[in-house]
Amino acid sequence: MKLYEPHEIEERRQAAWEKDQLFRVSEDGTKEKYYLLEMFPYPSGRIHMGHVRNYSIGDVIARYKRMKGFNVLHPMGWDAFGMPAENAAIERGIQPATWTHENIDYMRKQLKRLGFGYDWTREIATCDVEYYRWEQWIFLKMFERGLVYRKSSPVNYCPKCQTVLANEQVEGGACWRCSEEVIQKELTQWFFAITQYADELYDYCDRLPGWPEKVLSMQKNWIGKSYGVEVDFRLEDGSPLTIFTTRPDTLYGVTFMVLAPEHPFSGVLALGTPYEHDVHAFIDRAKAQDRSFRAETEIKKEGVFTGKYAINPLTDTKIPIYIGNFVLMGYGTGAIMSVPAHDQRDFEFAKTFDLPLIVTIVPEDGALDPAAMTEAYEADGIMVNSGTFVGMKNREAIPKIIDFIEEKGMGKGKVNFRLRDWGISRQRYWGTPIPVIYCDDCGIVPVPYEDLPVVLPLDLEIKVVGKSPLAECAEFYNVHCPKCGKPAKRETDTMDTFVESSWYFLRYTCPQYDEGPLDRKKVDYWAPVDQYIGGVEHAVLHLLYSRFFNRVLNDLGLMGAREPFKNLLTQGMVIKDGSKMSKSKGNVVDPDYLIEKYGADTARLFCLFASPPEKDLDWSDKGVEGSFRFLQRVWRLVADRAEALQGVEAYLVPEERESDYIQLAHKIHKTIKKVTEDIERFHLNTAIASIMELVNTTYKFIEMERKEKAALSLLKGAIETVIMLLFPFVPHIAEELWGQIETGGRLLGAYWPVWDEAYVKDEKVMVVVQINGKLRDSCEVERDMEEAQLKEIIFGLEKIQRYVEGTEIIKTIIVPNKLVNIVCR
Repeated sequence: MKLYEPHEIEERRQAAWEKDQLFRVSEDGTKEKYYLLEMFPYPSGRIHMGHVRNYSIGDVIARYKRMKGFNVLHPMGWDAFGMPAENAAIERGIQPATWTHENIDYMRKQLKRLGFGYDWTREIATCDVEYYRWEQWIFLKMFERGLVYRKSSPVNYCPKCQTVLANEQVEGGACWRCSEEVIQKELTQWFFAITQYADELYDYCDRLPGWPEKVLSMQKNWIGKSYGVEVDFRLEDGSPLTIFTTRPDTLYGVTFMVLAPEHPFSGVLALGTPYEHDVHAFIDRAKAQDRSFRAETEIKKEGVFTGKYAINPLTDTKIPIYIGNFVLMGYGTGAIMSVPAHDQRDFEFAKTFDLPLIVTIVPEDGALDPAAMTEAYEADGIMVNSGTFVGMKNREAIPKIIDFIEEKGMGKGKVNFRLRDWGISRQRYWGTPIPVIYCDDCGIVPVPYEDLPVVLPLDLEIKVVGKSPLAECAEFYNVHCPKCGKPAKRETDTMDTFVESSWYFLRYTCPQYDEGPLDRKKVDYWAPVDQYIGGVEHAVLHLLYSRFFNRVLNDLGLMGAREPFKNLLTQGMVIKDGSKMSKSKGNVVDPDYLIEKYGADTARLFCLFASPPEKDLDWSDKGVEGSFRFLQRVWRLVADRAEALQGVEAYLVPEERESDYIQLAHKIHKTIKKVTEDIERFHLNTAIASIMELVNTTYKFIEMERKEKAALSLLKGAIETVIMLLFPFVPHIAEELWGQIETGGRLLGAYWPVWDEAYVKDEKVMVVVQINGKLRDSCEVERDMEEAQLKEIIFGLEKIQRYVEGTEIIKTIIVPNKLVNIVCR
């Protein structure tokens, strides 16, 4: 018997697949398409076990769908721009481009060594000019449509990276990349108007049945659609101070107002009053805090009295105005009404500043004493102290109060969103240049289409982490205005790298197309992505931006699909020693070491078998060894009998009706059905477990030493089924073993096995026996037994004989394979 030598087998098989370009694909109208995609990696230098797991899951589905007859697109590329390349360039004294492309070359070899079936002819790297030139083209089209604009605004700024961060890139008040504390800074930035699509992005979350509910909930929460009313409170001089509230049923209980530190009134209300110094000091301190930190519910509520008051239009009462660190300009109007009797945050603030409580909602079976309250009453109830709405249920009163406010000219009903426009300007070098020119006479001038791409110079020296050399490169920024021809300056900021990843999946459909960003015919054949796979950490950032970009490109007439991803799987992390694998924690397992010791198929099998894809995977050295031993067992199963099985016709239906044959046949067909259904549901670990059971059953059949031709035919059918079912999971050993018992042909071109329903059913079934509808006994009988034979068995049961003795049998009701009910008196 030839020994199992994974390295020799895998390298030979991979070379053959690449030589024959087996994974190369093109549009084919005669086949149903299937676009399978995993989130592309950042070329950091080495793949990690998280990559191995993610891409192994995807490769199983891609190979399975090919065997099912689909025309499968399964591409790979590189999310190649970003800060790590700049940091590495400084540390190593090399250009970011050099570092990036060297990493891509190495990581590509690693992915090929794992046997992943990618169409490498479609490979893209977002740092390549031929990719980002079309990103600049899209920017200009968006600019023309008013979807891109420039304004000055407070932004999240990382002092270490020296660049702006989107709200989504701030985690717990720190930079998502370097963990440095984020500060607020006023900068002029470029923005994408994602809020123009907020309503549709929110509503379509209910039209994505193939997405995890957790991800959809996170997206809806981030978009933050809320229904309410804008109400004009009045300052003492008559100026309106507008608030937005989703709880108009509590308007009669407002006892104070709070403004965001950034609100235009905040800096002027206290002017000339004894409160001026304290107010301005508080505003400066609050503005320096990270906005996402200020938005957290656990933040300590701080505030300062402005010395001014507003008038509640519904009660005509005077209420004090405060400035608070927990109010943001990004949502509503930047001014809130505060109802401490019915909002816990307001309750805590009121207790701190000794402000009154007014109860406007009470439980249906009781009352509330403001002086005795220890927390806000936030439940529903009956309206009190609320003018003409007293006695109504508060939820029923909400639309009536909004109507009242609109009739009286006090305000208007409104839908608000938490989502803010996407700030894309980054003060860094290694990114896509923004195609804009600034002219003293003409103002902001977009780069003409014929002058694209604005090429990023690759020979600049980077001296300081995060500081872009573009701003100091006169050869880059000194240009002539395309309109008037006078000297002008080019924009030196680059785009947020999330822009590149917001449309790369579409460029895979036509990577060589040079007449525009997308070939409409090709993209409409492949899009949307049928199955997208990646980490849940991208639930808000990347996935939301991709949904936005997809709509923009649809509105530009570049494609037909509205949503980018039909189905989404968010796989869990790889855990070792109780925490996520990371270099800083010293718990990383190098995939190269694993492949060198056991082979790629073992690495793949362990990642797929150890845990369901959506759950975290706990690393286990014993589990890896167990996976290797299983492959050795499969190898022996085939190699020991390869010569004897060559030329034998494989049968999945036994020629003999003996129990040994029937048992194996049932196991074959049940396993095919179970593995097929499990792969469709991404239950890959249980699919592998079922194949292992079939291997065990096949070995037991062999131990019976049946020598007749029918036994060999059924045995070969079982072994071929094992190999074909294993192929998506461990393709190298599967195809090698297939070649040992079948001459010619490849498994990739083979069809997925089909089960026979007759052999999925058990030969015997348990039949329940009732007398006059009451359970009296049960027995195991042959499936689909003739009624006369079944009655003979049932009436022969000792228990049943005792129950029917001395009675008159009226009738016998039979539900085939399930139930017999004897009606007697």
